[in-house]
Amino acid sequence: MKKSEENNRYVEKKVYLSSMKKWLIGLAGLFAAALIGQAADLERQTVRYKGETRTYWMYVPEGASQQTPLVLVLHGYGGKAEGYCPQMLEVARREGFAVCYPQGERDHRGNPCWNVGYVFQQDSLKRDDVGFLRFLVSHLRKNYGLSRENAFLTGMSNGGEMCYLMAYLHPGTFNAYAPIAGLTMTWFYKELKVRKPVPMMEVHGTADHTSEWNGDPADEGGWGPYVAVPAAVAVWSAAARCTHEQTVQMPPKGEHPVTLHRYVGGYPAWKGGPDIEVRLYEVRDGKHSWAHQDMDTCAEIWDFFRQYLK
Repeated sequence: MKKSEENNRYVEKKVYLSSMKKWLIGLAGLFAAALIGQAADLERQTVRYKGETRTYWMYVPEGASQQTPLVLVLHGYGGKAEGYCPQMLEVARREGFAVCYPQGERDHRGNPCWNVGYVFQQDSLKRDDVGFLRFLVSHLRKNYGLSRENAFLTGMSNGGEMCYLMAYLHPGTFNAYAPIAGLTMTWFYKELKVRKPVPMMEVHGTADHTSEWNGDPADEGGWGPYVAVPAAVAVWSAAARCTHEQTVQMPPKGEHPVTLHRYVGGYPAWKGGPDIEVRLYEVRDGKHSWAHQDMDTCAEIWDFFRQYLK
């Protein structure tokens, strides 16, 4: 090859690499802009409650009004609200409801959490997270002009336990509840009474070894004794006087089949409203997770919640 041809090839290669570099930088910029655009409407906010500054992340759809529902999403033990469960944010954008991700405060171990009376929390943690969440709902309704009738609660693991505790103590705060991989502590089960039946939806893997499907009466996991998941769900179907079960095999999505147990025929949620339904999504061999890989969990949650819009 002649030297002039080599020089030309070199120049062409350099121009090509330069163009490729610019294209990749441009693509990265577009990707970053898309991520920034997605996060731009999710704002970090603070509020004072009982002398503490509490943090939450908030999305409010454009054109929100007093008809706009609110969904609270609670993280698990040791988790954080920032960037948590973006799948629910996607559904909120599509369906037009507001979503709030509150941040749990730290316990004596230094882990962000919700106070649900785990054995290691009972003597050291006096924080009233149930009261905080009730206060937060009122604060968000007032500050963002949201619906005063339509609020819903979901959360995973420790956040799921908080869903159950709230349903026991203050069932009317939310229209419906969706604990994910959540537990009913034995002390809930034996010491608290169901004050009012509520729509309840649980998603749980049968191979979840953090929140065991079959319960942990001997407290081998260290959280405190808790009851089996089917027994926990049965409390709410019995309270609603559901008359029968419908079993549905969900369309396959991942490696773990999902069976939906619908307990139907219950009391009306309110006079003239839809009947209370209780659901248990049994994720066969599923682990401790939101089960996003096996079902469209957040879409299922909203489809359940929307039945109870007033």
